[in-house]
Amino acid sequence: MKKIIIILLVLGVIGSTWLTSKAIMEIRAVFKAEDKDYVKTMKQDLLCLKMAYPEYIVGIEVKEDGKVYIVMKSGKKIIYDDKKQKSQEEKIANPDLQDMLEQIYPLTTTRKLMDKNFDPGRGRVYELMGEVYGSNEANIKKNLTNVAIGGRYCQFNKNNKAAEFLSAAIKEINELIKNNKQIAAFVYPTSGTFNFRRIAGTNRLSAHSYGIAIDLAGSKWDYWKWATAEQGQKRLSTYPKELVEVFEKNNFVWGGKWGHFDILHFEYRPEIILKAKYFGGKEKDNEKWYYGAPEEDERIKEYIKYIDDTLK
Repeated sequence: MKKIIIILLVLGVIGSTWLTSKAIMEIRAVFKAEDKDYVKTMKQDLLCLKMAYPEYIVGIEVKEDGKVYIVMKSGKKIIYDDKKQKSQEEKIANPDLQDMLEQIYPLTTTRKLMDKNFDPGRGRVYELMGEVYGSNEANIKKNLTNVAIGGRYCQFNKNNKAAEFLSAAIKEINELIKNNKQIAAFVYPTSGTFNFRRIAGTNRLSAHSYGIAIDLAGSKWDYWKWATAEQGQKRLSTYPKELVEVFEKNNFVWGGKWGHFDILHFEYRPEIILKAKYFGGKEKDNEKWYYGAPEEDERIKEYIKYIDDTLK
């Protein structure tokens, strides 16, 4: 939006030697409205991050240049918005926190592949991942615990309750299978949890490297690099919505809701689910930026006040 306004302004100046006072006022009004929307979204994002990582994010800091950072328990500061113009590919490869939370994950049932560049949750801020789940392979391995899945134990990260929520999801899914045995074929045998590796064709760590992702029973049509859009669509259309809903309820995003689809993949991303749940659109025209969040919760109320006080 900012880019469009600037271009229009430049074109206006080029096309004439002056702008009327009315035109200047209108442009300022648009900038002001945009700034207001930007700040509102930033506050919502910061609240979701704090709710998602309450033990790890201890503060917010605004630098002299106006850039905003979250402050981690270790003292490390992670920038919210680096203000750089990026392509969608760059937002996936090197996102800041704003990029990571920009696209809102849909909590509704989907039977159709998403648009190619719609990938909510596919971008990861590795500084944040490292602070929460471990900064290198050795540290990550120290944080792994065993979760019982399908008659065997699988390693998953215990930090930030990731393993706890996976265990809860698996127990609920096993109950679903008792009533609908067809679901079992989409779950078992699972294809893997922790695996310290790079994403194929990139230098980026997979979410599996942090022990926060699980791949369920696989199909050759599950992954966008292996399958055509038509094949992915066929696979997606048969996927049990109850299975997806259980994982989402436990703070996992589903790769089936990415344009670059990864249908067997579920990833523990509480910040993405919280933003979808509380700020998925219903609060858009409300004056309170935090409308939709559980403000009756005293802890959340404190977060809201802190964010307002810090970002005056």
